[in-house]
Amino acid sequence: MQVNWNYIKMVILLILVVFLYAFSSTKNTFRKVSDPVINFKGDNNLYLTHENVSKLLIQNKESVKNKPKETLDLNDLEAALNSNQMVKSAQVYLSVNGTLTADIEQKKPIARVRTNASYYIDDQGSYMPLSSNYTARVPLVTGQIEKNNLEDVFKIAQKVEEDTFLKKHVIEIQQTEKKTFFLKFRQCPFTIQLGSLKNLDKKIMNLKAFYNKALKDKLLNNYVNVNLQFESQVVCTKK
Repeated sequence: MQVNWNYIKMVILLILVVFLYAFSSTKNTFRKVSDPVINFKGDNNLYLTHENVSKLLIQNKESVKNKPKETLDLNDLEAALNSNQMVKSAQVYLSVNGTLTADIEQKKPIARVRTNASYYIDDQGSYMPLSSNYTARVPLVTGQIEKNNLEDVFKIAQKVEEDTFLKKHVIEIQQTEKKTFFLKFRQCPFTIQLGSLKNLDKKIMNLKAFYNKALKDKLLNNYVNVNLQFESQVVCTKK
């Protein structure tokens, strides 16, 4: 009887491949997670630290470090990170060698409310808590502010953030009970009476024209109030 060695070789090779795959799969399944790799995307101002994020990467009240890979629920870990009010978005993924990586994008504050409570307003108009790790240099918001009603103050804060002239000069935004606004400039003695947010772009254009003219004439220190509530003019009160 003639032996088909090619057939036997193929069977042995197939058994070897299956064995190696099963061995590799079993070894990979029980591979334990190393220290998490935490990447902060975008802004380098760290309102959250690596330690803060590590503490959020908890599953069943235990650290993920040294846990078997197959026990991790990446969706739960992402949800834990995204629940933090300083996090804009988070992604968690696991490599073949057991490295757990978390990519974090922090919220970006554009104003800081300072009333009976202190917190930031982020660039999406949402609440953001203060951080013990870093303080943002953004305009203060004072007056009558409700944390669950930030729409109007966000609109003016966003305008300040996006406008080069306003971002350079505005240090305080004040909102009254009637939802009218006042602005204060850095190194200027006057208060800017903005009024409502109606015709905001026109009012800002008038403010820039006034400021440039008064700066040229060296009169900026002569005023205590600049009223922008009238559409076609700027009404100023001298000292």
